[in-house]
Amino acid sequence: MKKIISKGGLAVLVALMLIGYSCKESFLEIPATGQLDEGQLSTKKGIEGVLVSVYGQLNGRANRMASASNWVWGSIRGGDANKGTDPGDFSDINPIQRFEYQTTQGVILDKWKGLYEGVARANLVMKLIGVAQADVSEDDKKRIAGEARFLRGHYYFELKRGFNNTPYVDETKDYGTGIETVPNTVELWPLIEADLKYAYDNLPETQGAAGRTNKWAAAAYLAKAYMYQKKFTEAKALYDLIIANGKTTNGKKYGLVPKFQDAFKSANDNNAESVFAIQAAANTGSVNNANPEFDLNWPYNTGPNGPGNCCGFFAPSFELGNSFRTDADGLPLLDGSYNTAGKELKTDMGLKSSDPFTPDAGPVDPRLDHSIGRRGLPFLDWIDHPGNDWIRNQSNAGPYSPKKYAYYKADIGSLQDNSSWTPGYTAINVNIIRFADVLLMAAEAEIEVGSLEKAREYVNIVRTRASNPESFVKKGNANAANYVIGIYKTAFASKEAARTIVRFERKLELSGEGHRFFDLVRWGIADQVVNAYLSYEGKKLSGALGGAKFTPNKNEFLPLPQEQIDLLGKEILVQNPGY
Repeated sequence: MKKIISKGGLAVLVALMLIGYSCKESFLEIPATGQLDEGQLSTKKGIEGVLVSVYGQLNGRANRMASASNWVWGSIRGGDANKGTDPGDFSDINPIQRFEYQTTQGVILDKWKGLYEGVARANLVMKLIGVAQADVSEDDKKRIAGEARFLRGHYYFELKRGFNNTPYVDETKDYGTGIETVPNTVELWPLIEADLKYAYDNLPETQGAAGRTNKWAAAAYLAKAYMYQKKFTEAKALYDLIIANGKTTNGKKYGLVPKFQDAFKSANDNNAESVFAIQAAANTGSVNNANPEFDLNWPYNTGPNGPGNCCGFFAPSFELGNSFRTDADGLPLLDGSYNTAGKELKTDMGLKSSDPFTPDAGPVDPRLDHSIGRRGLPFLDWIDHPGNDWIRNQSNAGPYSPKKYAYYKADIGSLQDNSSWTPGYTAINVNIIRFADVLLMAAEAEIEVGSLEKAREYVNIVRTRASNPESFVKKGNANAANYVIGIYKTAFASKEAARTIVRFERKLELSGEGHRFFDLVRWGIADQVVNAYLSYEGKKLSGALGGAKFTPNKNEFLPLPQEQIDLLGKEILVQNPGY
């Protein structure tokens, strides 16, 4: 016969149990729900799972502004774009684009926290390797450590160029007892180099899964770290090896995809041009597996005829659009005259979509219409961009829409995810390093310590791909605009002339990919270039950028978050100059 305890009896029973345990400390030792212990994590499966979580932090996850896409920190601050949308939407970005950083801004704290979350996860992998169980071979340990240290090097690289020196914490630091004593007085570059060098020396040339870093990605990242320190000889040596021998994860030799736009199509992810990328997948059952980088960065109010519905952020700048103007030989206007009357790109600024408008008929680089959505031209495979109807607030954003990381109509329901509040989640990978970037950095290194002719060769490889007529945007059977692009047929006249050419090529080829501001800072020209941009753009968008100014020896770096200084103490965490 089943015995049933009454409610009163149950209360007494519980009370007796509590009395019985009250004198035992073990009663207070309750395992955390849903938490794995070291014994479970130190198996091969456990360590691999933690390693995947280190990759998972590349796009920032809960800390959106920590993403390696750097669409705010690299592109908006570099003049590729402005915040766009409406002044009141995500207003925390407004002071960033105006170079009026505040030490208490949430987006700055998000950047910091998201990067240190990545560091913490990488450090956990390294700690687990030290106590790994017997099913983890020595080869496994070497490869896993290579991947973890590569990723840790990436997170510290982002911290270094974002904040300058920040506290360095590795797997030897006891998080529970001493992290508060770590100052930000240690130079990060040698430590970043050590992680990337270890990865280069220990990772295999190819990997068994897409997205895992390999020897060649480590070489490219290490060379990039050298470039930021002006170690051009060391960088050139690596670029020579990468260009001659580098392979993607699946063993294909690095190269440029034939059509420029295919470098940004989800159907073409992990192609020969992808050196290292944030992986994304749609319709997996969790929108967290999709690309959250640009869920806000779509044409606004597009309804059933367009790709986003939300939110009009990341509007390409007038200045960037003008930069794609070419001369009769198809070369860029390196003297800056593209921003002058008669050469500026014609736009529909101030016009309603119902007002008549004829697009610009002058010569332009064809990469313009793969990078910027503008009125009257096809927006991927959707419809012709209608202008103001797709712009949330034209006086704040300007006339353009971002296009590089937009998804195609053909991707709906397969390479695009409809399971969240906005259809802007996609399977588009975000390239942290792609081969065109490698070629142009190699050209820089050649200018400084190698051959101007080799630099010209690399630039022309990039421009030749851009000139492929099969990749031009079409309206019917005709080109959608007057596309005129050529290569540099004569030798570069001098080092200074070569630098100007390569730097401008990076601006055109890599626009909207988060590189521009960091390039300007490492070249030492951020003051003049950014202030010229703000002066020009501020006249077009006075509400958003009017009166904005870049302050040299201050705005190159973000302020350390005040919350962190309050937590650690100002004698431990020293604020950057000017804040």
